[in-house]
Amino acid sequence: MKTVITAKENQEESTFDLRFGRGAYFCLFDSETMQIEFHKNEFAEAQGGAGTKAAEKMIALGAQKVISGDFGPKAKELLEKFKIQMVIFENDEITIAEIIKLIS
Repeated sequence: MKTVITAKENQEESTFDLRFGRGAYFCLFDSETMQIEFHKNEFAEAQGGAGTKAAEKMIALGAQKVISGDFGPKAKELLEKFKIQMVIFENDEITIAEIIKLIS
């Protein structure tokens, strides 16, 4: 299963980012291959529509689950349409590595 986790930096030791559309990076974790890739969120500084663009990026990445702190209504609608599971974490001090350990 491919899971995307929003991250503040592009490394496993970085902390979780509560923002979905405005998060700095997306960590793509594939639980079948155990591969981890970081993708810069090029929409983080967008004037508008960051959540929708980020949701479209999840579809393009083939994500089946997204872990973030919050999802805007338009992003949520698009993720639901493509049956991408949304998981909300509220702890922004947890690292990406710790989240991966929890879900693998």
